[in-house]
Amino acid sequence: MAKGKDVRVTILLECSSCVRNDINKESTGISRYITQKNRHNTPSRLELRKFCRYCSRHTIHGEIKK
Repeated sequence: MAKGKDVRVTILLECSSCVRNDINKESTGISRYITQKNRHNTPSRLELRKFCRYCSRHTIHGEIKK
């Protein structure tokens, strides 16, 4: 089986509010999560509500490129 044809792929989720606040230098970092998704069931970019330790609240984390 070829590695490039795997159905489940590893993705990075990044906090969307930390990215916007990073311009203003308000946050100390950017919250990122590593997870997996099924490429066939979810072809579009994934967005999940996760806890951001830099914002100290639940925010939307969107999929980014590695």
